[in-house]
Amino acid sequence: MSGPVNSHPDPSDSGDAWVYAPDGRQFWGTYGASGLLAFDRVRGVLLQHRVEWSHFGGTWALPGGARHRGESAVDGAFREAAEEAGVPDGAVRPRFSAVLDLGFWSYTTVVGDVIIPFEPEITDPESLELRWVPLDEVDTLPLHPGFEQSWPALRAELERSETIVVDAANVIGARPDGWWNDRAGAADRLLLALERLAEEGIPADALGLGHSHWWPRFRVVLEGAAREAETRDAQVPELTVVRAPGEGDETIVHVVKELAQRTPPHTVWTITSDRGLRERVEAKGSRILGSRWLWDRIDALTD
Repeated sequence: MSGPVNSHPDPSDSGDAWVYAPDGRQFWGTYGASGLLAFDRVRGVLLQHRVEWSHFGGTWALPGGARHRGESAVDGAFREAAEEAGVPDGAVRPRFSAVLDLGFWSYTTVVGDVIIPFEPEITDPESLELRWVPLDEVDTLPLHPGFEQSWPALRAELERSETIVVDAANVIGARPDGWWNDRAGAADRLLLALERLAEEGIPADALGLGHSHWWPRFRVVLEGAAREAETRDAQVPELTVVRAPGEGDETIVHVVKELAQRTPPHTVWTITSDRGLRERVEAKGSRILGSRWLWDRIDALTD
């Protein structure tokens, strides 16, 4: 497929230019584009009524726009949401992303959960209205063609949640780095690595899920001397430390059971290579990932 043809390339590298497909269709963003689908479980999703002079003006879509050169899709989506809808920093936590890749141009939808309620504000001239729309009412609006096409698949995932439960003792024991001399210190190192993993997320294919990238929550179960590790919950809300009062396996089974029974549906993975524990948590509805899988994800973190 032939590459894009840019009209009026912007010397500031903002990406604000048209890209033309081989068949003549035009797409906004030299470096692609991205948008934020902010989901509030009470109010619905945040949609933008696009001003008439914009591309597909008069339709409803997500706050979003062209990515800057070198800007990640996630950063671009949150920047555009702040610029167009006044979405406050830290108010939305990313959960997964979905990419439409045409080869010469791509659009990334970043789906996030509202963790700090806010009211959107029209902060630039590109919006006629910003509105929280209940999920069942989205289809009643005249939608931007691209959003209309992607909405059914996005809608199917919105009410699901994902948590990875970590058998810290088993994971730490899988790497002979001297942990037996300082179990609390080894647990601290694991928690620090998991903070970064929670922030960067995990490629969807590594979890056997659809779309492109996921940001699951983590619950890390510590037992024995490892319980003296620092509590890092305040630094990264997506990571919760659970200190087992006794044997870690019993706490892990309890945590998995509680998560798996939640409504709306909750997908749970347990990271352990202990065969007996694997069988017990599978019986409670958990999927299984081995300790080696987690170390591979940690080792792949960018510096």
